[in-house]
Amino acid sequence: MHRFKYRGNCLYGENVKIDFLVDKFGSPLYVYSANTFLDHFLKLKKSFKELAPLICFSVKSNSNIAVLRLLSQAGAGMDVVSGGEIFRSLKAGSIVSKIVYAGVGKREDEIVYAIKKGIKFFNVESLSELKKIDNIAKNLGKVQGVCLRLNPDVDPKTHKFITTGKKETKFGLSYRVVKSILQSRDNYRNLVISGIHLHIGSQIIYNGPFLKAVKIALKLKSERGCDFQYLNIGGGLGIIYKDEKALTAYKYASEIKSVIKGSGLKLILEPGRFIAGNSGILITTVQYIKDGIDKKFAIVDGGMNLLIRPALYSAYHKAELVKKRSGERERYDIVGPICESSDFLALDRDLTKLKSGDRIVLFSAGAYGFTMASNYNSHPKCAEVMIKGNRSYLIRESEDYRDLIKGESIPEFLR
Repeated sequence: MHRFKYRGNCLYGENVKIDFLVDKFGSPLYVYSANTFLDHFLKLKKSFKELAPLICFSVKSNSNIAVLRLLSQAGAGMDVVSGGEIFRSLKAGSIVSKIVYAGVGKREDEIVYAIKKGIKFFNVESLSELKKIDNIAKNLGKVQGVCLRLNPDVDPKTHKFITTGKKETKFGLSYRVVKSILQSRDNYRNLVISGIHLHIGSQIIYNGPFLKAVKIALKLKSERGCDFQYLNIGGGLGIIYKDEKALTAYKYASEIKSVIKGSGLKLILEPGRFIAGNSGILITTVQYIKDGIDKKFAIVDGGMNLLIRPALYSAYHKAELVKKRSGERERYDIVGPICESSDFLALDRDLTKLKSGDRIVLFSAGAYGFTMASNYNSHPKCAEVMIKGNRSYLIRESEDYRDLIKGESIPEFLR
């Protein structure tokens, strides 16, 4: 559920009229509902209550520091995949001992930064990475906690580009390698190998893949010399974009709990989309209506530069008028200003006949929206606004042309 609802023909976020926000902050515009973020986080927390898990929000899904501060104050830790995400999390006031660091390509300077700051765990993706972290910790005179990312070769039944737990992907370690590391953990004198990490994919709407992966991790725990204390089951819990029958937090939790019951393991979760997805919307404004050869196009002021999921994954986002009206209906492809054929936000949508100046809302844009935005074609990025109750807060200013060349310079021989 989310808190973007129509009252009469006007869209509201919580108690704020969306048209008012666009008038004030411009278009395109990302808008987030603070209470929707909190609702979804607290649903997970309540569903797993008896296990008291560490719930680390996936920063890559929405990295605005206001969002991170909101969730951190509610008790969330942070799941990060770069030194920059550690920096963001700390600037937002996150507790460093609640930060876990995943990602296949951690640089040496990022590892040093993370160890010095005192993060809880690295989720280790390769044997060479494990050795590097051990050596860096030694040079720093530190002992660092790590978990081993197990690739369980489980099909999450989601889009291939967001599948991360199959053997052909770049993520994680095989069962055999994890077992070998656990049985030889004394060789890593500057590491405490504390647990197993799983993350099999994203936008998963069935519990079967999660349960299968967890059972493989539990089998590993039963192997001689392979005991561990933490089980990080990652994220990936899907949401409703269109007509999916997504898992509820309660059903997800109850079945996970039934499998790990009696194991004595401490649980870590890394939800992102489940918390953020339906907590945000993107507003765009129609610039032109174009009659193509075979179809009609609504050309809006934001495209794949602001929301790349449709172009990248053929992802569906519900599209509606911000201010609904009755009348003749037509079918449109909603496309952006970017010079790529893949620049579309919604295809073949039935809407009341559109005209220039109409505002269109793309729902479920709170996760992997602004975080994946770019300045392609030298378009400035738009503003982000957070609403709570009947108040709105600008949490990122829109860029202007000067921001596009910040840090660039012309060499002396061209002057």
